[in-house]
Amino acid sequence: MNELHNIVIVGGGAGGLELATLLGAHLGKPAKAKITLVDQNLTHIWKPLLHEIAVGALNAHTEELNYFAHAAQHDYTFVLGRFIQLDRANKSILLEHPFAGVSEEHRHYSLNYDTLIFAIGSTSNDFNTEGVREHCHFLDNRAQAEQFQQQLLRLYLTAQTQTTTPDLNIAIIGAGATGVELAAELVQSTQSFQKYGLNKIDPKRIKISLIEAADRILPALSEDMAQHTSRELHAANIQILTHKRVSKIDAQQIYFSQGSSIPADLKVWCAGIQAPKVFQQLAEFEKDHLNRLKVYATLQTKTDPNIFAFGDCAHCQPVANEPVLGPRAQVASQQAHFLVNAMTARIKNKALPMFKFSDKGSLVSLSHHKAVGELLGQVNVQGWVAKSLYVSLYRMHQTTLHGYTHTAYLMVKDAMNKKIAPKIKLH
Repeated sequence: MNELHNIVIVGGGAGGLELATLLGAHLGKPAKAKITLVDQNLTHIWKPLLHEIAVGALNAHTEELNYFAHAAQHDYTFVLGRFIQLDRANKSILLEHPFAGVSEEHRHYSLNYDTLIFAIGSTSNDFNTEGVREHCHFLDNRAQAEQFQQQLLRLYLTAQTQTTTPDLNIAIIGAGATGVELAAELVQSTQSFQKYGLNKIDPKRIKISLIEAADRILPALSEDMAQHTSRELHAANIQILTHKRVSKIDAQQIYFSQGSSIPADLKVWCAGIQAPKVFQQLAEFEKDHLNRLKVYATLQTKTDPNIFAFGDCAHCQPVANEPVLGPRAQVASQQAHFLVNAMTARIKNKALPMFKFSDKGSLVSLSHHKAVGELLGQVNVQGWVAKSLYVSLYRMHQTTLHGYTHTAYLMVKDAMNKKIAPKIKLH
C-alpha cells in the first residue's frame, strides 16, 4: 500500500490554520493525504485583533485557539516547533523546540514532507532606523501586544501614587490600517481607565500622535477612505503628522529627518513589514526586497515546485501588469481556499490551477462602534454598518475554523462577556 502524500504547513496564522483545517476536512478525514501543521506557539490568535489586545480592550485568553485540541477535532496533526532549516535534497525541515529548559538532544528534530507550504506571515520592518528596536513596541504577535498593554497599565498604576497630574505622550509610527486602528482604540482605552478610577492621568492631557512618512494616512487605501478616517481621528483629538520620516528614536523623543522632534513616553512601530529573518538562510530561493519568497500564480515557489508559499511571506503577482498582492488578511484567506483545490489536483497528478485574487474591499475599525470601509472599490460604508461588517470578517474566520454552530456559541459567549466583564483589562 502506498504511503499517503505528506503535506506540511509551516505557520499557524490566519492563512496557515485555515488551510490546515480545510485540508483536514477535504484530504485528511477521507485519508487521501496526511496533513501536518507546524507552529512555534501552542495557541492561535487572529492577528487583526492584536491592536485590541494591546490596549486591553480584548482579553487574549478568551480568544485563543489551542492547536493540539483543534487538530484532534479537524483531522490534521499539530507539531510544536520553530522552523530553522530546510533540506531540499531530503525533503525535510529542521525544527527547534521553542521552550527553554529542553535538553540539547531533544531541542532539534526533523520532519519530512512531500509538499511543503510556508505560511509564516510577516514581521515589522524597522528599515534599520536607529533606536527602533530598543525603544519601540511592535504588534507582530500576541506576546508583543500584551507587553504594550502591561506597560500602558503600569503607567496608569504608577500615576495613581503621584501628587501631580502627569502628561502622557503616545506615538504610533506608521499610519496604515494597524496604526490607525491602534490610535482609535487608545482613545477608547484612556476613557475606560478614567471610568474605572485610574484617573490621575487626565484624558485631556494625553497626546496620541499618528506619524506617517507618506503624504496621507492609509496610503495603501483610497483617498476617500483616508480623508474620512482623518476627519474621524481629528474629532477624537488624535494628532496626525504626515510627510514625517523618522530618522532616530531614543527613550524620550522621536526625531525626524527634517530636523524636528516630538516627545513620546510610549512608542509603537507599525511602519512596514518584511518576511521573517529565517528566510534569509534560504539563499537559493528567489526573493524580493522584503525577503518574501517569489511564487508563481500556482503559489509554487519559483525555485522548487514542491514548495509553496502564501500570505504575507509570499511575493505573489498573479497578473503581470497588476501590483504585487499586499499583506492583507483576505489575500491569505483566499489563497488558503485556493490551495485546497491545488493540493487536491497535486495528489491526483493533475495540472495545478492558477490563483486569482478578488478584492472584496477594505474595512478599518475606528472604535467599538465605528468603522470606515470601501466595498468592491466603490461602495463607501461608515459607522455601525461598517463596524458590523468589520466584525463579520472575524466571524467568517471562526466559521472556517469551527463551523457555523460552534461560531454561534462563540458569539453568544462574546456577547455575555461584554455584558459582565470590564470594558478594559486591568491586570
